[in-house]
Amino acid sequence: MEALQAGYTEVWAASQNLVLARLADRARSIASTGLDMLEFNANQQSMQQLRGFDSIISWYGANRPEFRACVKDLPVEFFTAIPPDDCGMHAADFFAAQVGALSCPAIPHIECPRGDGGFAVIHPFSGSPKKCWLLGRYQELARLIEPHMPVVWCAGPEEPLPDAVRITDLYELACWLATARVYIGNDSGITHLAAAVGTPVVALFGPTDPHIWAPRGPQVRVIAKPALEDITVDEVLAAVLC
Repeated sequence: MEALQAGYTEVWAASQNLVLARLADRARSIASTGLDMLEFNANQQSMQQLRGFDSIISWYGANRPEFRACVKDLPVEFFTAIPPDDCGMHAADFFAAQVGALSCPAIPHIECPRGDGGFAVIHPFSGSPKKCWLLGRYQELARLIEPHMPVVWCAGPEEPLPDAVRITDLYELACWLATARVYIGNDSGITHLAAAVGTPVVALFGPTDPHIWAPRGPQVRVIAKPALEDITVDEVLAAVLC
């Protein structure tokens, strides 16, 4: 959004992500616009709203032929939501190039009050099990970190981890992560969130390409191996304590 430099920008996105759309003039949930309705053809209110824009950039509708048919006369550009493995660039640069942005901030930043809670955060989950380091190794890592600093486990609402901190509001979660001394996690959205608030991050990558998907920032350390199980506890501990 910074790179587009539009006079007015409105974001329509999943409701849980709206709190992070802080550069937009207005942010609305997809559900509130009617775009998530199965019978989109009948939703004239949504069509009327879309006609009010000079330009519409859509990743949401790229795989919805009924949506594409309805908006064929509107100024909509559809883009692939996932960079291909051979794209040769970071995902952020890929998305910026899609929309013709000449420049894109190299390091994403979310403004949060900084603090020094002096603790380590471990989030051992991801959107796919194949991107997760073994939970047992995280538990062993936590035992080795605890003589140096307290360890706090973090989990999403549906992730099975008793006694973990669960913060459903993404901006509140970002501000909490900003108080941590270090964050350790897999290739996940929360790992990117921790990096964006400036918290030192140790990110573990296996089958996904860190050149495309790793968080950016001077405080980010990436440990990547083709097989996640080949990453040792000692390697991660050294990165945490360095």
